[in-house]
Amino acid sequence: MPSHPLPQAVELMISPAKILPVGSDARVFNNCSLIVDKGKIIAISPTAQAHKTYTPQDHIILSEHVLMPGLINAHGHSAMTLLRGYADDLPLTQWLQEYIWPAENRWVNEHFVQDGTELAIAEMLKSGTTCYSDMYFYPETSAQVAHTSGIRAQITCPILDFPTPCARTPDEAINKCLALHDRYLDIGRITVGFGPHAPYTVSDEIFERIGILSAERQAPIQVHLHETAQEVSEAIRNTGERPISRLHKLGVITPLTQCVHMTTLNDHDIERLSLSGASVIHCPESNLKLASGLCPTQQLLDAGITVGLGTDGAASNNDLDLFGELHTAALIGKLSANSASAINAYQALHMATLGGAKALGIGHLTGSLDIGKACDAIAIKLDDLSSLPLYNLASQLVYTHQSRQVSDVWVEGKRLLQDGKLCTLNEDNIKHRAKAWATKIS
Repeated sequence: MPSHPLPQAVELMISPAKILPVGSDARVFNNCSLIVDKGKIIAISPTAQAHKTYTPQDHIILSEHVLMPGLINAHGHSAMTLLRGYADDLPLTQWLQEYIWPAENRWVNEHFVQDGTELAIAEMLKSGTTCYSDMYFYPETSAQVAHTSGIRAQITCPILDFPTPCARTPDEAINKCLALHDRYLDIGRITVGFGPHAPYTVSDEIFERIGILSAERQAPIQVHLHETAQEVSEAIRNTGERPISRLHKLGVITPLTQCVHMTTLNDHDIERLSLSGASVIHCPESNLKLASGLCPTQQLLDAGITVGLGTDGAASNNDLDLFGELHTAALIGKLSANSASAINAYQALHMATLGGAKALGIGHLTGSLDIGKACDAIAIKLDDLSSLPLYNLASQLVYTHQSRQVSDVWVEGKRLLQDGKLCTLNEDNIKHRAKAWATKIS
């Protein structure tokens, strides 16, 4: 009698109606299962065959769902969620100088950052985000909250020429960043990098030092750049050159650099970006709300530049819903390019997943449901009225605001959201503390 191999014991099998891996193409797997062991994807197999090949410790059947990579919010200021709606309908400079910076100087401390970051992570998990990038004060607190929650995160330490709530000088901020970077070197879910705020708040000397340290440590740099036409025109008037040209001379525009906003670009800027290997983080809703401008995303993609999506902070958005962001990115991408075919649905999904992962330098770890990558995945119900009838899965995910249909979330195979309920965070407690801050600040 021929012997048959015994089924392989694995940690997790997820059997949805559809799987959208978001890899090199837009293919969809029907009636297949995702097989996970030790937090990593080891196979996508037809469900009937998977039952014969694997014996999972946990088998999750999601017969009305699509399974796809978790979304990646590639730029934000998580603790600023406590300032949601605090100052609205104002241009960027007035919003920052007259409202946000004074409020931060008065209220921001470690407790503010802890409570605001937990609020942000809870909101992101419930809307399908499995990884986010944060640039805010007390980054050591942000990193600890992210680590405890189970989410994946990039923490970029804010660096400015003037005193901040957590550093009196830029040198102090850099030294704290280096210490935090070393602390999380062996924790794969948490990456630490440099966050020089913007060309108009950081000197040449500090930018040069950051460029050198980034290269030495292979640590990412995230910087607000070319956010508005005013920023660019003032830079030309004050320095004689465009901000991106200045930062390129200072050694800051490299493959490790993530350029946030980038609404005011000419052909030379785009060519420089393409040659440098730097990435762009597009924050469409924040840019719209602050009337900062439109990032030419299709032109950037055509030039081979990696583009990810970010929400920015909830003080300028006012939500952290990346499904809403990719919907807006698709629509204004068409307007910016003056073409209905620009930023198609799959390109928008790609920017929100694998594009964001590549921009953050973690495309080998996450961003798509490929064998060998971490199981950072989300399940979305497809039986809602707004999801029917279903002809094109990518189109449905992009154009119908599916965040309200997110039911389950996994990071490294660990379930962080189950049937819409948070598994590692106390939602009632988070709400209570957010309301207490609103009473105090108002």
